Amino acid sequence: MELDPDSLGARDMYEWMITTILPRPIAWVSTVSPEGHTNLAPFSFFQAVCARPPTLLFCPANDRHGRPKDTLRNVEATGEFVVNLVSFALAEPMNATSASLPHGESEFERFQVMSAPALKVRPPRVAAAPVSFECRLDRIIHLGEGPIAGHIVIGRIIHFHVQDAVLAADGKPDPRKLDLIGRAGRNDYVRLGELFRLERPE
Repeated sequence: MELDPDSLGARDMYEWMITTILPRPIAWVSTVSPEGHTNLAPFSFFQAVCARPPTLLFCPANDRHGRPKDTLRNVEATGEFVVNLVSFALAEPMNATSASLPHGESEFERFQVMSAPALKVRPPRVAAAPVSFECRLDRIIHLGEGPIAGHIVIGRIIHFHVQDAVLAADGKPDPRKLDLIGRAGRNDYVRLGELFRLERPE
């Protein structure tokens, strides 16, 4: 089978990408508006960028009407956000926060997600998240306009929160204890299964 992206509509192209690029880690992003309203939403177009400086990115898309999501608007306005990682135990509340709420209504309050204060940024973190990254905005790259158009949000990590319970004997996180989930296509998710090890060549 061969596909020309130019022959597909935006929704079809999205479906092809999410059913082929997987598993995708989930950034559960908390932000706050200039007026002080908190927001929490998951994004599976998410990845690390580099370690020096410690940098990550996530990609919020416009809604089906072509409007930017509250997450993007808040980051543009404040320059701060927190990326919370999602364990299996948090799958249900994470999924609930993907709902479209009226502008200014907090997913933390609506879906009773417990928050905790961040140390260096205004947005709160998810208290039960195994790892949270406090981030300061580096830049936003706008890739298009209209429905489902994407934006790349690049953030500098300025503080880590790591639950002691997920640490291994060497002091670093144990992937089995993190028990993170990821997105697949359609409504499917993945959970960490069998691990295997390969030694990197010199």
